[in-house]
Amino acid sequence: MRSLTGRIVIQIAVLITVTVGLVLVAGGWFLSREAVGGIDLLNTAEYTEIHDRLGSLSATPSPAEIDRRIRAHTEIDSALYFFQIRDAAGNVVFRSANLGPLFLPPRGPELQSWTGDLRGIGAVRISEFADGPLNIQVASAIQPVRRLLNDYAGVTGYLLGCTALASVGLGWAFARLTLRPVRAIHATASRIRADNLGERIPMPPGRDEFAALAGLLNRMFDRLEGSFAQVKRFTADASHELKTPLTYARLNAEKLRVRCAADPEAVAAVEDVLEEIERLRQITDSLLFLAKAEGGGLVLAEADVRPEEFVGDFAEDALALAEDRGSRFTVSRSDSGRVRCEPTLLRQLLLNLVTNAMRVSQPGGPVTLESILLPGKWRLVVSDEGPGLPPDQLDRVFERFQRYGPTSGRMGPEAGAGLGLAICRSIAVLHGGSIRAENRAGGSGLSVVVDLPTG
Repeated sequence: MRSLTGRIVIQIAVLITVTVGLVLVAGGWFLSREAVGGIDLLNTAEYTEIHDRLGSLSATPSPAEIDRRIRAHTEIDSALYFFQIRDAAGNVVFRSANLGPLFLPPRGPELQSWTGDLRGIGAVRISEFADGPLNIQVASAIQPVRRLLNDYAGVTGYLLGCTALASVGLGWAFARLTLRPVRAIHATASRIRADNLGERIPMPPGRDEFAALAGLLNRMFDRLEGSFAQVKRFTADASHELKTPLTYARLNAEKLRVRCAADPEAVAAVEDVLEEIERLRQITDSLLFLAKAEGGGLVLAEADVRPEEFVGDFAEDALALAEDRGSRFTVSRSDSGRVRCEPTLLRQLLLNLVTNAMRVSQPGGPVTLESILLPGKWRLVVSDEGPGLPPDQLDRVFERFQRYGPTSGRMGPEAGAGLGLAICRSIAVLHGGSIRAENRAGGSGLSVVVDLPTG
């Protein structure tokens, strides 16, 4: 079982059940031993009675004398005991009437009591005693003992079943009580997010392992809070320290372009400077976005969205972009329903995907968007008919600064900084979704698949 509570319950139930089972088995063994020992004691007591009736024997009495002395007694006890007497030569000189034609077997070497089997009677416990020239055998049926043991085995099985059920309940209560600090730690840790880094796990009483674990996690959260604070400070400082110089540089370049209007070469150089400044601004914005997203400083403002309306609004902008890029954009499927997402970030994700698809497509090449509602998730697929990617690059394409050209190999500066797909991955992960790239089956081109939860 995956649940720690479940594993503890099973382990406790097994431990208790096995322990009780071993105790009951040991009890059965002792009961069997004591029951057989009790039969031996009764046989010994019965021999004493026979010995007293025979009196002191200095010589071997005749079979008639033996029969006269003990026959009446053996008939009285015939319901419980079997009797047989042998002389020194091993000849049977007396048998109780309840033996019929049967004979008690002789004992084995160095055995005073043993278990034998009589045809038609079953197992018997036989005790043999030397009494002068005679060997007196007293036997008792062992079937009552076996019935007792069988009843004990049935009771044992019933008790084991009850013990197993009771131990499951006790184990569950014990596990719930023991793991209460762990549940408190889990609940608190689940609430700690980028916007709630100040909360800490309450310290359980005592100085046990749970208290040590809570203290360790609280110290870890202290370090995480410090790291997040540093990331936020870096983001704020970088936003100010990088954007402000870029703004001044752009303003000065625009002033220089006006002053150099009479010199075409100077104007062209200034235009190149302005393009690079704009490119650097876009890279800065992208890096700052990734820093916020990956540092936990970006909180989604989610809203309920109708996918068909969202895709319809985006398609208008995508058609204008396609017209400017000389591409063809179509929405091949747009399912109706309701999802929950951050519309602005999701629009940025689709815009990045469509822009990349148009960049790698041939002039007039088609770019398609599919919006598919599946059970529990919203799938967005952007496809092109460009060159696709080598299989070993399908995962790396979402890493930072990865750029690929419209044929094979790397693109030049016109391809951008290689941060667009990294931003797409961050947006998908922020929504609790995933993104992947796959070459189109049955033709050239690449499909980027985004799966987002609907709720």
